[in-house]
Amino acid sequence: MYEFTMTIAGSPATTVESFEVDNPATGAAIASAPECTIDQLNDTMDAALGCFETWRKDQPARRAALERAASLLDAHVDELAEIITAEQGKPLSESLDEARGAVSDLRYFATLQLPEDTLQNDTEVSVRVHRRPLGPVAAIAPWNYPLAIAAAKLATACAAGCTVVVKPSPYTPLACLRFGEIVRDAFPAGAVSVISGGDRLGAMLCAHPLTRLISFTGSIETGKQIAAVAALDLKRIELELGGNDAAVVLDDVDIPRVADGLFANAFANCGQVCDAIKRVYAPERIYHELVDALADRARAARVGDGSDAHTEIGPLTNEQQRNRVTELVNDAVRVGARLVAGGRSPDRPGYFYEPTVLAGLDGHERIVTEEQFGPVLPVIAYHDIGDAIRNANDSRFGLGASVWTGDAERGATIAPQLEAGTVWVNTHQGYVTGQPSSGMKWSGIGTEGGPWGLLGFTATQAIHVVLN
Repeated sequence: MYEFTMTIAGSPATTVESFEVDNPATGAAIASAPECTIDQLNDTMDAALGCFETWRKDQPARRAALERAASLLDAHVDELAEIITAEQGKPLSESLDEARGAVSDLRYFATLQLPEDTLQNDTEVSVRVHRRPLGPVAAIAPWNYPLAIAAAKLATACAAGCTVVVKPSPYTPLACLRFGEIVRDAFPAGAVSVISGGDRLGAMLCAHPLTRLISFTGSIETGKQIAAVAALDLKRIELELGGNDAAVVLDDVDIPRVADGLFANAFANCGQVCDAIKRVYAPERIYHELVDALADRARAARVGDGSDAHTEIGPLTNEQQRNRVTELVNDAVRVGARLVAGGRSPDRPGYFYEPTVLAGLDGHERIVTEEQFGPVLPVIAYHDIGDAIRNANDSRFGLGASVWTGDAERGATIAPQLEAGTVWVNTHQGYVTGQPSSGMKWSGIGTEGGPWGLLGFTATQAIHVVLN
C-alpha cells in the first residue's frame, strides 16, 4: 500500500498517528493518511511566515513556480484521477476532468498579476493604489472536489503573493497529499504545504496566530464556526458554503432536451456539487411530462463503482451523507411527496443511493428547503412565473440558479430577478476561464475565481506622496 506523506517546509513529513481512508464504493479502508501533530502544524506555519517576506516580492518566481507545478501535475493526471475515484467515489471520467481542471487553474493564475491604479500623478502629488498579499493562508478543501478546489485555492494564494497551507477533508486526503508530493519541488520551502488530519487540526489551523486568511469550502455550520474564530483575531475569511440551486423551467421548452440538461446538472458527482441543481420549478402545463422524463433518466442511469468505465453515477462519499439523504427523502415521503424514481439504497456494499425524483411537493418540505447534497431532485409545480421566482428566492441559500426556456432573451430578463451569485440561462454550472463565483445570503462570503478572487487574498494600500 502506498504511503502518503505530508509536505511541510518543502520536505516530506510523516507521523506516528494516522487515520484510515475508505473507498465509498466498498466501504473498505484503502489507505491511511498522516495525522498532523501540533508541533508539525507550528513548524508549517513558521515556514509559511518565513518564506512570505521574499515570496511576496517576487512575482516572476511565483509565476514560474505555478507554471512548473502545472507541468508536473499534468504528467500525473491519470494517477490522480484514480486516487480521486478510489477515495471520493465519482466516475473516473469525472475524476479526470477534476485533475485536468486543477492543471488549468495553476496555469491560469500564473498569468494574473495584482493591479496598480494611479489616482493622481502630477507635479504636486502622486497617489497610487496597490494590492498587498495578506500573509499565510489556511486553505481548507472539501471532500466533493478534493483536488480541484485545493489547487484553485493554492493557485490563487500564490498568485497573490501569499504562502499557503492546504488541509484536505479527512474523508478525501489522498489526492491532495499526492498533489503536494508531486509539486513539492516547484515551490521554495514554506511557500506551499499540505497537511492532513481531522476536524481538530482544521480548528487549530484556523485559530493559529500566524494564519491571516482562511479560505474554506464546506458546510454552513463549519463556516459559521470559522467566522467566529476568525473574528477573535480579525483574520480575513473567504467562505463558500454550499447552495440549494433552483432551476426555473418556462413553459416554452423542448422537454426531452431540457430534461437532459436538468438531469446532468443535478446528478453529476452523485449530486455532491455545491452549485448543482437541487430543486426544479416547473409550470403546471408541462409538469407531469417533465417529471416523467426526469424519472426515465433516473431509472436508466448506471450506478456503480466509479472505477467501472460503464458507471454514470457513483456512490455518495461517506455513510454520514448517505444517511442524511435517506432521512430527507423519507421525511418528504412521510409528509406527502411522491417517489417517481429511486428512493432507496441498493443492497450492496458501499454508500450507494438510487437516483431519485420526487413529485407532488408543496415546496416547504426539508428536501426542498435544505441542501440535500445527494442524488435527489424534487420537482415543484408553479402556476405563474412570479410565484416561481418568489419560491426560488425564498431560501437562505444564494449560490446559483438557472432559467430554462426556448427564448434566451426571455430567460435573460428573468435571470436578474433570481437571488444568486451566478444565474445561468439554458445551462447550469457553466464556467469560462476567469469567471467568478460568489454566494449571496448563507452561501458564502467573498468571491472565488478570476481577478476578483485574486483580490480577496490581498489588502488595499494607498501610497500618497507630496512631490513639492
